[in-house]
Amino acid sequence: MSRKPQDRRTFIKTMAGGAVALRSSLSGLLGAGQAAPTRLEKDGMSYRRLGRTDLLLSEISLGSSPLPDPDLLRAIVDRGVNYIDTSHNYENGNAERRIGRLLQDVGRDKVRVATKFHVAPRDTPASIMASVHGSLRRLDVETIDVLMIHGAETAGVLVDERVLEAYEKLKREGAYRFRGLSCHANHDEVVRKAVDCGLYDMVQVGYNVFDIQESTREVETYPDYLGASGIRDLLELAHSRGVGVIAMKTLKVGGRRQDLEKYRTGAVSLYQAMLKWVLDDERVTSAVTEILNRRQMEEDLGAAGAKLAAAERTALVRYVGENGTDYCHGCARCRRACPAGVATTAILRALAYHESYGKTGRARDSYASLGSGENASACRDCGACEKACPYGVAVRSRVREAGRILA
Repeated sequence: MSRKPQDRRTFIKTMAGGAVALRSSLSGLLGAGQAAPTRLEKDGMSYRRLGRTDLLLSEISLGSSPLPDPDLLRAIVDRGVNYIDTSHNYENGNAERRIGRLLQDVGRDKVRVATKFHVAPRDTPASIMASVHGSLRRLDVETIDVLMIHGAETAGVLVDERVLEAYEKLKREGAYRFRGLSCHANHDEVVRKAVDCGLYDMVQVGYNVFDIQESTREVETYPDYLGASGIRDLLELAHSRGVGVIAMKTLKVGGRRQDLEKYRTGAVSLYQAMLKWVLDDERVTSAVTEILNRRQMEEDLGAAGAKLAAAERTALVRYVGENGTDYCHGCARCRRACPAGVATTAILRALAYHESYGKTGRARDSYASLGSGENASACRDCGACEKACPYGVAVRSRVREAGRILA
């Protein structure tokens, strides 16, 4: 599919067609003549509205790095999952191609798609647009539901003139419906800017049970089990301004892979309890997970619409208390404090890809992308990072471990 600039008449026609498709999609969920609510229960799946948009998304959504096999992918959509998160670079573009084939199979109105573009110093509005046009071709769609900046780590990128010019031109082409961003680190600065500037409809942030913690001095008891979360103010800010929140990194385990069965509560696994914890927060629209087999499908989808039991909450608190010092929250305070400029948050994120998710190839690629002045070899072992970390993470030893494993 080739993309060509549209004149005003063609653009209006395209957007009208998109509105018809959306009404068709919502009518399939709601029934004819019903107004779209903020949430909905239908056929075993729960749906929530994404902020101020008119997108009604399944509480469990699907990540695509990697995607499941085609049969399982179809089964997941048939079970009510209607939101897939992807990016131009997942599986070298093949994730978008496979999602495009799925859309041809199940129908465009069954699935809302979000994809992303990167912003590098050398990028121009034209190169950003070219990246998005490539995503449109691979997805084989006219319009992307949510178009995101991938991995925004500074407030400046959100109002970068190159980015805004590309967004405006792509909007005039009818290339996307809503703007968003994903953020892996420096959440406080980035999310606040995204909300305050009024230019973004949603944010996708790492949010998981480790956000129970605020500091090593405040993790002994949790009378309000969400009250200590360092990210809670950002979620409230976004919610108060109609900016939707998608949670990613929802099934993050602390550091090294371990036996998690001791944290099971009856039939509820630790992973299912983690998803229930995320969705217990009404400010979150959907939790992104990667589902690669039918056991995971049943486990993850079982969290939709389910309440977190007191015993499950207790197990989660115990897990966090026992494993919290291995988990990086991505606040980037350690990176800002490092006198040598070591990219600590990026290094610990790469280590997590290897340890928590088994994505060793991606971990090594991520580590290799760092310059010699940013990787573990530049660490002076001064301890400034650990003094700055409010969670007591053993940053220096974790950085050294990443260097040994991933270099």
